[in-house]
Amino acid sequence: MSKDSYDALLPEIEAISDADTKIPNMPIDKYAQEAANLEVWSLGDIPELTPVGVPQSTFDALPARTGALRHAQSVWMKDRYGREEARHQWDTESPLVIKLKNELEHAFRYGFRKRPDLLAKVQVIEEGTGNEDLVQDLSDLSVLGKNNLDLLTSIGVTAEKLDEAATKSAEMSALLAATTGEAAENNSAKILRDKAYTLLKQAVDEIRAAGKFVFWKDAKRLKGYRSAYHSR
Repeated sequence: MSKDSYDALLPEIEAISDADTKIPNMPIDKYAQEAANLEVWSLGDIPELTPVGVPQSTFDALPARTGALRHAQSVWMKDRYGREEARHQWDTESPLVIKLKNELEHAFRYGFRKRPDLLAKVQVIEEGTGNEDLVQDLSDLSVLGKNNLDLLTSIGVTAEKLDEAATKSAEMSALLAATTGEAAENNSAKILRDKAYTLLKQAVDEIRAAGKFVFWKDAKRLKGYRSAYHSR
């Protein structure tokens, strides 16, 4: 099973240095399938390939390394799509949250019109920009409003509205963390995927190089040691 192979090979995968880690130059599903095809193709050629420097252990490693890569890819894709879903949800909800923020600021400016000290606090809240600021502003507005609720209830601002601002702040903060916690290229799941690919590539490259050397005059056998994807 792919997960079992991944778990078994994880120490070896993690041991690959960042400097030695290769970035896939073709879709992972196609690369994993080519590795599986190579396993079958080379099976009958092992007696001819081992004498030119490919140990039996390299052939034996192919199935587990292929399975480990497939699982690592699945883990990364799940993480990646989770981030994309969070970004989509942020894009959907943020206009409504911005509207709530603007409504509260508008109400506060009027409700606190006779309190310069409170108006100054509203002005500070209004100054910032960006997603992180939006999340913080909602929390600050909720706290400021609840501490001065007597000045707001008469103009229609309810405690429930301020609670909504606090709730939205927490919800949007979680969404923002899921959206921007780590860039896809630097995400740990992707790094492990790339290292699993590198580990499999080491075996695939070694077998292919030997096959091309041994069967350089045998076109029928040679074709199985070339990447079908890159030969198109």
